[in-house]
Amino acid sequence: MSSNKSVTHVILTGGVGSRLWPLSRKSRPKQYLEIFDGKSLFEMTVERNSHLANKVMVVGNVDNFQLSGKVMDKTSTSYINIVEATPRNTAAAIAFAAFASEPNDILIITPSDHIIDLMENYNEAINEAISKADEGFIVTFGVIPTKPETGYGYIEAKGDNVVSFREKPNETTAKEFIAKGNFLWNSGMFCFKASVLLEELKQFQPDVYRKSKQVWEASKEGFLDLDLSMEIPSISIDYAVMERSKKIKVVPASFSWSDLGSFESVYDYLISKGHPTDLKGNMVIGCDKHTTFLGLENTIFVYTDTANLILQKESSQDVKDIYTELEKQNSELLK
Repeated sequence: MSSNKSVTHVILTGGVGSRLWPLSRKSRPKQYLEIFDGKSLFEMTVERNSHLANKVMVVGNVDNFQLSGKVMDKTSTSYINIVEATPRNTAAAIAFAAFASEPNDILIITPSDHIIDLMENYNEAINEAISKADEGFIVTFGVIPTKPETGYGYIEAKGDNVVSFREKPNETTAKEFIAKGNFLWNSGMFCFKASVLLEELKQFQPDVYRKSKQVWEASKEGFLDLDLSMEIPSISIDYAVMERSKKIKVVPASFSWSDLGSFESVYDYLISKGHPTDLKGNMVIGCDKHTTFLGLENTIFVYTDTANLILQKESSQDVKDIYTELEKQNSELLK
């Protein structure tokens, strides 16, 4: 990192991880679960970027900012705290971070719930992105895919230029993307100068820009006003800026990456770290009690004090449907 640049690591902490129920609850979303060698995904995110930035900013919400604060205390990290009164999607969250920064500050935006390995490659990608951001580009990180994954969005790239952004594909389309060789997983990570992002947001989504600015200017010690926040259109940064701006560059990144958005990806990660399975690939998560699987293969048994989940690994994406059903019932099992 060049010493004359001010680089801020912005951590977005929204999301409840509905596909990881019952481990992930509203009171303890997946990024705060200390199930990775005694650390949470949030803590690993803080540590991974600590040497890459001068400052740290956490954009959270009223439901989780205290959980974030505990992690920041644990890691002895000083930070700028922005607490949303209500979720308004990533365009607003990122706008708040930009408004809280100096115009020439370079922001590295990362979610708080990703697993990243191959740190040398990661650091190279970050430094390349910082250089491009310094030239006035908005940079997105495209991860070189290892399989036709249907749980991620894709970036169609030509060198460092973005041809198109694609929504999460079905399996056939995902295989076509991989076969073409120029499609990358959309990591949801970005890098840019605060002023450049705000200029583009103002051009393409003036309503989001104006109302987010009003909310930020009315904030008190980083806490945002609920009534004003409700006026902000709920739009993702991808739709608001990334898919429309002419200033976008992509850094194709060869670090190992997963958003751990399903039990299948958690299963794969835990196996890579030596977590036990039986001879048929069955795994227990969250419990040390002896558990025997009979006549089952690739089954995951998820244990918590108040709810258990037993699923075929391949059905991991469907856990969200259970969460949605429990939400309709206003179930205590989500709290």
